[in-house]
Amino acid sequence: MRKALVLLIPFALTACSWGIKLDDGARNVRTAWNGDTSGCREQGKVTVSVMNRVGPVDRNDLKVRDELEVLARNEAAKMNADTVKPLGEPRDGSQDWGAYTCGARSVAGPRTAPASAPPQNPTPQGGFETVPLKN
Repeated sequence: MRKALVLLIPFALTACSWGIKLDDGARNVRTAWNGDTSGCREQGKVTVSVMNRVGPVDRNDLKVRDELEVLARNEAAKMNADTVKPLGEPRDGSQDWGAYTCGARSVAGPRTAPASAPPQNPTPQGGFETVPLKN
C-alpha cells in the first residue's frame, strides 16, 4: 500500500497548477504569438521559469507553457508593458520573453476585439481555438 501511495504522489502533483495565477495588472497584457511587434517600443527582456519535472516525472508540456506565459505577463505588467512575445521555445522549464509597449495597437488577434463586435469568422482557423487561463 505504501509503495502505491509513493508512486501516485508524483502523478498527482503533475496535475497541480503550482499556485501560479495571473495578476490583476497582467490581465491587460497581450501575447503576440504571431511575433509581430513592429511599431511597439521594447521595454526589456523577461526570463521566467517553472518546474518542468517532479522527480523523474515530466510535467504536462501544455501546463508548463501556460504557466510560463502567465509568469511572463505578470512580469511585463510590472514593467508597464502591454505585450509579451516568446523569444524562443521553453527549455528545462525556462523561457525568454520580450516585453513591449504597443499602446492601442492590436497584436493578439481576435482576443482584443471589442466585446460588442460580432466575430468575423465564427469558426476558428486551423480547427482549434486557444482560451486564456482562468483563475
